[in-house]
Amino acid sequence: MALESVAGAYWRGDETLPQLQRIYGTAWETPEQLEYYWQQKEEAKKRDHRKLGQELDLFSIQEDAGGGLVFWHPKGSRMRLLIEDYWRQAHLQGGYELLYTPHIANLALWKTSGHYDFYRENMFDQIEIENQSYQLKPMNCPFHVLTYQSHLHSYRELPIRWAELGTVYRYERSGVLHGLMRVRGFTQDDAHIFCLPEQVADEILGVLNLTEKILSDFGFSKYEVNLSTRPSKSVGNDGVWQLATDALISALNIKGWDYVVDEGGGAFYGPKIDIKIQDAIARLWQCSTIQVDFNLPERFNMEYVAADGSRQRPIMIHRAIFGSLERFFGILIENYAGDFPLWLAPVMVRVLVVSDRFRDYAKSIVQSLKQQNIRAEVDNTGERLGKQIRACELEKIPVTVVIGQRELDNQSLSVRTRSRGDIGTMTLPQLTEEILKANAAKSSSY
Repeated sequence: MALESVAGAYWRGDETLPQLQRIYGTAWETPEQLEYYWQQKEEAKKRDHRKLGQELDLFSIQEDAGGGLVFWHPKGSRMRLLIEDYWRQAHLQGGYELLYTPHIANLALWKTSGHYDFYRENMFDQIEIENQSYQLKPMNCPFHVLTYQSHLHSYRELPIRWAELGTVYRYERSGVLHGLMRVRGFTQDDAHIFCLPEQVADEILGVLNLTEKILSDFGFSKYEVNLSTRPSKSVGNDGVWQLATDALISALNIKGWDYVVDEGGGAFYGPKIDIKIQDAIARLWQCSTIQVDFNLPERFNMEYVAADGSRQRPIMIHRAIFGSLERFFGILIENYAGDFPLWLAPVMVRVLVVSDRFRDYAKSIVQSLKQQNIRAEVDNTGERLGKQIRACELEKIPVTVVIGQRELDNQSLSVRTRSRGDIGTMTLPQLTEEILKANAAKSSSY
């Protein structure tokens, strides 16, 4: 047993109530378990995304703009663009179409969807425009429903798969904000599938397959999976609930994934699968979710024309793989301790010069690398070579190239990588070919 820390806390989490003293402690069955706990805690501190995000100049939370709002710096923005481009391409190849929807809508929309009744405390205050109330969106789902309803669909068009990197805004108390993990504005990697009842099982399996591919490409291969079933208060008839639950179970069985059943833990509008990914130090993070929804199709009177000419309700599947870009980015930072694989690194190659007279040659190398979409830069600090190398180590640059007289005379490069150390002299075409191969393979090291 050990005392960890003390802190102030408001009674019932309400800042208008008296402040109390909170004491944190931990207890374990054996001294070895306690020692392991302390080791994990120290390792987690080293990997803290808030600390590394500042050290690597990736992002900041600017309190002058209001808490819980993320400012992406150039290097972090470069990584975000890589993640977004990968995500879009994976979805287009996976049979999805992409949407862009507004950031606000008339409050009436959120009343129709039920968010105003069930989620009001997490929504920002309304904006008054021409005597009408508008709401910053806390969810993307109603916008995709409205897009579906822009015209009547035939059963032949289903399934329809729409994906969006949609930014949403949710009110969180200042006391619970935490770096990128809990913010007030974030971008969900949202998607919705509108399908026939007999298509649900195949669509769920397709989502699981896409989830597995995307998470594995980012270095995550171990999961904890939960299946949440019908709660006591719910909408929809027994037959549809059973169909949806069976479809989720069937997809998980085909994947061969073990799962834990959370009886009654589903949403009021349908059953769901939640996937927690395991990081490099065995922590679990809730990211991916797949939810079957009977509520919104009913609330919005969604229809399609069935084979017999009748009007029927589609089944709606909500799903996210990252959860949100901000939170997933924070998880990536902590999983890799800021030492990102080559394909994700904001700077792949930094070229160092022994003296300024080699700078033009260094610039020509960087220009050639950039033409091959290799993210490269010259160290322009003017520091001694030892300090330049030290800066590359601290900034976790995957590939370092040193240019001196010998390299200039031979039109060669002296190359060092983080994973292999000094690898000797190479030509520019050789280095380019190796980097492009490692990048295409999304190799975890180079």
